Amino acid sequence: MLIKAEIERDDPTTSLLISSEYEDVEKAITSIKPVLSRTSSYNNNNITSPNDSPGLGNCYQQRRRRSASDNSLSSLSGSNGSGAASSAGGSRRHSFSKDVGRAAAETFLVTRLSFKLLRYLGVGYRWIVRFLALGCYSLLLLPGFIQVGCHYFFSSQVRRGIVYGDQPRNRLDLYFPKSSDGPKPVVAFITGGAWIIGYKAWGSLLGQQLSERDIIVACIDYRNFPQGTIKDMVKDASQGISFVCNNISEYGGDPDRIYLMGQSAGAHIAACTLLEQAIKETGEGESTTWSVSQIRAYFGLSGGYNLFDLVDHFHSRGLYRSIFLSIMDGEESLRQYSPEVLVQDPNTRHAVSLLPPIILFHGTADYSIPADASKNFANTLQRVGVRAESILYEGKTHTDLFLQDPMRGGKDDMFEDIVAIIHADDQEARAKDAVAPPRRRLVPEFMLKLARSISPF
Repeated sequence: MLIKAEIERDDPTTSLLISSEYEDVEKAITSIKPVLSRTSSYNNNNITSPNDSPGLGNCYQQRRRRSASDNSLSSLSGSNGSGAASSAGGSRRHSFSKDVGRAAAETFLVTRLSFKLLRYLGVGYRWIVRFLALGCYSLLLLPGFIQVGCHYFFSSQVRRGIVYGDQPRNRLDLYFPKSSDGPKPVVAFITGGAWIIGYKAWGSLLGQQLSERDIIVACIDYRNFPQGTIKDMVKDASQGISFVCNNISEYGGDPDRIYLMGQSAGAHIAACTLLEQAIKETGEGESTTWSVSQIRAYFGLSGGYNLFDLVDHFHSRGLYRSIFLSIMDGEESLRQYSPEVLVQDPNTRHAVSLLPPIILFHGTADYSIPADASKNFANTLQRVGVRAESILYEGKTHTDLFLQDPMRGGKDDMFEDIVAIIHADDQEARAKDAVAPPRRRLVPEFMLKLARSISPF
């Protein structure tokens, strides 16, 4: 009750998650107006096409393939040192209690999402075993999760819960570099979570990594099933991207260097959003608040892009056909939300020509979503004239690329590939990357190997 009272005093919207059932949460939150203004229209005159970037092309040729509310960054950082000395102690106590309250609310939300997943997947033998494996897996990686969580909740470089829309879960987190010298490249990231337990905090490790290389990261939250279906997820993602495109300059980001990224289910949602936006731009009378041409490149991490090929695969792994079709608005919508199929439609030819360069990353030992999903999508895109490629990492699983490798420290191949593309046109940034110290290890090696062996993913 004390935590609930603290949350209500500091953040009324958060208390709704604790004091209400699901239906009341949606009704209550949707009645609250965003604390930031909605996105404004873009200006086509200030947009530079990503295809005109010579540096990006050079990076493609040189990189070897592997097969084996604050308004600016300055005001944000400035706020950390402001305040009279006489009230510093009280201010720190208030800030700490506020962080504890928010941490409690975030923990409650994660727990609620986990129970929601269990409720929809059932409690049969298969899922009891999987959840036991998930518990052991999480326990082994706990040393890393604790360190990432401390950075997420208490670092001054993280701005959590920025409102971008008027629907539940229309929030995003921003991760800032330490330096504020000039506008920074930006990554808009859509997290994974089987379309059921996706959450913006899942991108905190990636956000921390990229911010260390002078890149701003926006982790966009979105409604999950059953709070919404794929149509709602794509709509939320589009609104979040629109916010980033039109407002990131106020936070120190460069609106001409915005990259879209998604992981697992988030890669599918981001790809659907990008293609839907391109189709809107080629239609007559369509109102849009951002443009595909504002995206320099799209990065898909371990994603699936042809739902027809994945329905049976997911069913065999426990995401049952009936649930999956409910998430995707029924079997009749599979084509609409299969980017690999949709780009081959002659009616979308003009829309497809608007797509930015697309780079797909995948591990060859990924059993959650087979690596063929990325290979086939890249090949299809190339056939229809899109600049695309797939980069495969030999022996890497679904979680190796996103969790175990970053927690291992040292050199991370996929991370270095992504940074190389983002910094392709920035000679000074590339020079800094060349001498950047290796990332420190977050989890002992024996625990990482054991976690990998029991991972349910």
